[in-house]
Amino acid sequence: MINRRTLLAAAAALAACAASPARAQGWPSRPIRLVIPFGAGAASDMVARRLGDHLQAALGQPVVVENKAGASGQIAAELVAKAAPDGYTLFLTSNTTHSANPFLFKKLNYDPVKDFTPIARVCAFPFVLVVESRLPANSVKELIAHAHQLGNTSYGYGNSTGQIAGAAFSRLTKMDSVAVPYKSVPQVVTDLLGGQVQFAFVDIANALPHIQAGKLRALAVSSETRSALMPELPTITEETGLRGFDLTAWGAIFGPAGMPAPIVERLNAELNKITSDSDFRERLRQAGVETQASSAEELRVFVDRQLVVWGTKVKDARIQPQ
Repeated sequence: MINRRTLLAAAAALAACAASPARAQGWPSRPIRLVIPFGAGAASDMVARRLGDHLQAALGQPVVVENKAGASGQIAAELVAKAAPDGYTLFLTSNTTHSANPFLFKKLNYDPVKDFTPIARVCAFPFVLVVESRLPANSVKELIAHAHQLGNTSYGYGNSTGQIAGAAFSRLTKMDSVAVPYKSVPQVVTDLLGGQVQFAFVDIANALPHIQAGKLRALAVSSETRSALMPELPTITEETGLRGFDLTAWGAIFGPAGMPAPIVERLNAELNKITSDSDFRERLRQAGVETQASSAEELRVFVDRQLVVWGTKVKDARIQPQ
């Protein structure tokens, strides 16, 4: 049965198609806002600002980054979903809003597929298991032993990757751990440094400066294989023997549903040019982020696959939807 929302979406899509040539002509003629679902200092914030600078140079219009943190990215996602599909509102987001949230929450006010136009993949955020340097744990095995001896521990998370990784790790290693939510990863790191939580899975970009300063100790990466960014770190599987522990966050650019094809094509070409630039790639690599590229169609297919992947991960971690 066709509901009102489906009819409205279809009407909007037809209107967008009819208006595409007119909208695309002369675009962009004013500033573009690039919305991100996390706070200042988050890895996505750093990527957005560097991408924004390059897009501004390529398009000849200011690109203004807007941080809309909160509700696990739902605030930002809903804002973009309701924006005009004219190419002046873009969304740099991750698996949190587009892969995990549909399984972490009983109700969302946006649809990660129907409400957005895929434009391009831009990066991946490898995650590491970290502890505060004064904690008596120099390896994953020592952390597990310490947690079992202590009787209870806590871990912080500021996005879905940190939440699911922490829950899965605690369950699989039989650690009695309490999950502590934060609006963004930098807040997690602050409390980890202060001893309010004992461990966390955070992206390398946020952890790296503190690891280099000796304030945080990295124990392992959460991906299936070792990361080229920190090849000296073992994987969780290597350290524990747990199979299938593979969590890596991704970042991509979307717009509201119904964006004109010429604008999508222009943005995709410019973004792929930026993320393929050797200097840009190296600057992000040094900051703990891996660059990626894709066509708009490849991103659409990728999102469909990732919904299955992250849905399975949430189920395996036994996280109950809120």
